[in-house]
Amino acid sequence: MQFKQHCTCTKINLHHFSIAYGFVLIFIYAINVSQQKTFHMKFAKHIFILLTTFLTFTCATTKAQSSRFSVNHYTNGKGDTLNYRMLYPDSDTSRKYPLVIFLHGSGERGSDNEAQLKWGVMNFATDQTMVAHPAFVIAPQCPEKMSWSNFSGRSKGTTDMHLEAKPSKPMELLIGLIHEFMKNASIDTNRIYITGLSMGGFGTYDAIERYPDLFAAAMPVCGGGDVSMAATIAHIPIWNFHGSEDPAVDPMYSVNMMNALIKAGAHPAFTFYPETGHFSWLAAYSDPSALNWLFRQHK
Repeated sequence: MQFKQHCTCTKINLHHFSIAYGFVLIFIYAINVSQQKTFHMKFAKHIFILLTTFLTFTCATTKAQSSRFSVNHYTNGKGDTLNYRMLYPDSDTSRKYPLVIFLHGSGERGSDNEAQLKWGVMNFATDQTMVAHPAFVIAPQCPEKMSWSNFSGRSKGTTDMHLEAKPSKPMELLIGLIHEFMKNASIDTNRIYITGLSMGGFGTYDAIERYPDLFAAAMPVCGGGDVSMAATIAHIPIWNFHGSEDPAVDPMYSVNMMNALIKAGAHPAFTFYPETGHFSWLAAYSDPSALNWLFRQHK
């Protein structure tokens, strides 16, 4: 069975793209105008004002959203530590809230407890999302030279991987943090979600394949998993995203995983962005229908 029959393609939403992308759009527009010999000093002034306003507004918005994530760290019984940022819903002790786990990519690894907020997770901290879908959101930071997942067999030219018996140290710490949080916070344990991009997309599959009874839904972006575990996770609602021209993570990781899930009797959703490279998460996390779908899922 070829999964392309089950694929949905979505146009990229530019509204929530990064500051850099907005800068590029304005710059290209200015160049096009200049080539038409209509780029006078007056127009240059307007472009400068527009660009300055755009950058100021976007930076202020991003900073405000970032400040909503409290700075935390979790230490297990062995003394190992995992840095994380935490978004809290408006306090209402009479109700329980869903929990979202957001796993960043390899470029955001480190110890500053800040870089993991760079991509994607800010979409959970907008005023609109926090009103429509109040939730706890944990954004952990993977240390340098470590990974969320522990798959063997991943190499260039092949998409065959095997889930190793032991989780990576960051994943082990993350699961400990989740269980600790479940004991001490007002969590709806039937609505624990996990999502991640690139390295975090692999981490998302690693997590649900190791702990299939913990999560109510998963939203991996440009990642992959062990296809032999498809039957184990067939009961979990999954919406997978990938760019068709991804040079960093072969799209076949997603395609093979989708085909394996369908063969196992699952009904995953798959958005395959045409003519899109590695940054498919820009479109995925700025798509309101994706977040709406995620928060509708429950055990």
